[in-house]
Amino acid sequence: MKDTLCRLAVSSSVRLSVLALGIGILAAATPGTAAPAQTCPANTGIVLSPGFCASVFADNLGHARHLAVGPNGVVYVNTWSGVYYANDKVPDGGFLIALKDSGHTGHADIVQRFGDGVPQGSNGGTGIRVYNGYLYAEQNDRIIRYRLSSTSVAPAGTPEVVVSGLPVTGDHPMHPFIIDAKGGLFVDLGSATNDCEQQNRVPGSLGNQPCTEKETRGGTWRYDANKTGQKFSAAERYASGIRNGEGMAIDAAGRLLVTQHGRDQLLQDWPALYKQDQGPELPAEELVELKQGADYGWPECYYDGLQQKLVLGPEYGGDGGKAVGLCAQRTAPIVAFPAHWAPMAVLIVADKQFPRAYREGAFIAFHGSWNRAPAPQAGYNVIFQPLNDGKASGKFVVFADGFAGAVKEPGESVYRPTGLAAGSDGSLYICEDNRGRIWRVTYHGSPDAAVAAAPAVAASGTTSANALPPEGIHPDAGKSARTLSPPPGVSPDQVALGEQIFHGRASGGTCAGCHGSNARGSPIGSDLSAGLWLWSVGSLPALIQTINAGVPKPKMHLGAMPPRGGAPLSDADVQAVASYVWAVGHSAH
Repeated sequence: MKDTLCRLAVSSSVRLSVLALGIGILAAATPGTAAPAQTCPANTGIVLSPGFCASVFADNLGHARHLAVGPNGVVYVNTWSGVYYANDKVPDGGFLIALKDSGHTGHADIVQRFGDGVPQGSNGGTGIRVYNGYLYAEQNDRIIRYRLSSTSVAPAGTPEVVVSGLPVTGDHPMHPFIIDAKGGLFVDLGSATNDCEQQNRVPGSLGNQPCTEKETRGGTWRYDANKTGQKFSAAERYASGIRNGEGMAIDAAGRLLVTQHGRDQLLQDWPALYKQDQGPELPAEELVELKQGADYGWPECYYDGLQQKLVLGPEYGGDGGKAVGLCAQRTAPIVAFPAHWAPMAVLIVADKQFPRAYREGAFIAFHGSWNRAPAPQAGYNVIFQPLNDGKASGKFVVFADGFAGAVKEPGESVYRPTGLAAGSDGSLYICEDNRGRIWRVTYHGSPDAAVAAAPAVAASGTTSANALPPEGIHPDAGKSARTLSPPPGVSPDQVALGEQIFHGRASGGTCAGCHGSNARGSPIGSDLSAGLWLWSVGSLPALIQTINAGVPKPKMHLGAMPPRGGAPLSDADVQAVASYVWAVGHSAH
């Protein structure tokens, strides 16, 4: 994550046409028979693999992260707030939500918030699970639990603290978790840094030797879900070398599967070792089988999906993908996925209402990329990965798509998938953390249907070579860079060049990945259109200085910006980008 600089947009009519793709005609069937066609609800915002149908179960819940479903069909969701969401206003009430569809309509008619909210000092959380009559949830630095009630939708009373003192600093302050059949509570503690560098996300900074951060971060910790009052320490580490393991699932054989978010900025931090086309494709995202004592590579190693092996990172003596070194003793994933898609949740469905082919694999929700610039951003979907005996048995297919809408990027996407859960009635729930929508997915086709991809969705990455001219630059929607007022002494042509670099269409610019194609910011980059200057008075020389120096310790966002945005910009390029940023930021002032 970083505070860098960049926009592309499309018309609202295109966005609506993408959302309308949520309409589908499905063939409902009982085994061995042909059933009448069923019409899916319209305008759900997503498209699905053939035979599946989605309804909007709930909407506008806040930043919904992970889901759990109780034995009585109540859906529980944990929501999050804070700097990652620009400290925006969240709905009143607790961050935990209980939802029930009492009328069996596919929509929740009972929505109850509970637990601590902002007035009580809570920022919410990500992890949530149901186990042994309790609802477990992450809240700030702890895992808490509520006893479930058979007479009420939301649990009441004061929660018990299961584990406290979990680290909440750095790049990955969330704590997803899972509980196995014996009460093993496995908690992800993501890394505080990108790659345990001496200076986080600063180009050329070497890795710490040893990486003491790894003693308390970058792995999975094990606790006992049946005990309260446990305290975090380094001693409970179960497995290491996992930079950020947001998604967790247990298969029918008891294997614990965990996703791995690959490190960022190989190209930006080490431009002499990587070609421009390698940055968006390295390293791969991963699905690993978690085993006690295993090390999955971070920070010394990353998984090269092109070579299909773990290799040394440049912070630890790597040479751009040739050297392996100690990575030969690290544990490789069972399957890899495209770089920077950000896997957030894993779900294995065993319900017999799903086709047999979908009971032998994993659904994975991808939040979507920010670090593929200058290539188009990607992800923003839910995929299905076939598995057999804990190994990949085929290529993944996109199971659900269309979440992003017309533009795939953090600041412009309509929805960003984060959570998956299975209902006892054979339904599948998907949530997202942009607007707080939950979908309920059901199957209406043959039980013998093969795995098949969802229909293709027309959406633009922010930095594609044939990107449209920028629209919606606040507050002059529809105007191009040439119609913005340039800084004193700067020509419109220089501003136009800056716009091209900003959107990744010249000089390898990477700005849109963090600041958004409309320059209005994202969870990892500041809003450049509001006239709020965090590091200077906003003059052209000051903006040039900030871009040249970078922002190693951002004030209001999680992501640092390397010097010159980590792009190979010349002095003239920097002046052009600064001129464009100045023009955007002063357009209403």
